[in-house]
Amino acid sequence: MRNRRAIQAQPIIGQAWTGKHVVLLHCTNNNQFLNLYKSYHAPIEPPRHNCAETLSQLLSIGYRIMAITPVSSNQIQYFLVL
Repeated sequence: MRNRRAIQAQPIIGQAWTGKHVVLLHCTNNNQFLNLYKSYHAPIEPPRHNCAETLSQLLSIGYRIMAITPVSSNQIQYFLVL
């Protein structure tokens, strides 16, 4: 008798990602890029030193800004979802 676990479908390399992608972008109030955190398979462009340019790239890929939160008196976090 076959083992049922061996028959289950396995993820295929190159298979389209069907979930949501999340990016957290940290910037200063002076438009300087600080850091970018993303979900494992989230598509991104290399971040720029200018935060507005990094946001522009993410929006052109299709991300939407879900929230903007002040992290400290001089730091902002953008929460984006694709």
